[in-house]
Amino acid sequence: MQEMTVSATMDQIGPVTEFVNTQLAQLACPERIRIQVDVAVDELFGNIVRYAYGSGTGPATVRVDVEDEPLRVIISFVDNGVPYDPLSAEFADTTHLPAKERPIGGLGLYMVKKTMDDISYCYRDGQNILTIRKSI
Repeated sequence: MQEMTVSATMDQIGPVTEFVNTQLAQLACPERIRIQVDVAVDELFGNIVRYAYGSGTGPATVRVDVEDEPLRVIISFVDNGVPYDPLSAEFADTTHLPAKERPIGGLGLYMVKKTMDDISYCYRDGQNILTIRKSI
């Protein structure tokens, strides 16, 4: 397992994505899957930045692990922020509506759920831990 801990700020999205992409490159990950993972990383890390620490900031750790048979990447996002299970939020599928009629927000996590093989959340030892899994 590889991990990176950074301050939960918007300027860290690029370095976090680069860190994950370095791990994916070692697995000869197809570009289509890499792009899906990049979108998920951007959305999930961005949510930590926006919501975990209120108006302040704190640490965010991204862990990348690999499983064999089938080959898949497991990425966990860990923060010490306010306990919040984003998977408990109800989503209305508004993708059929014209862009002007859609409410702002809410589609990011919906897209992550649709493109990743699995997504799970737990709150343990004072930490939010959101994990995604994607077969390569």
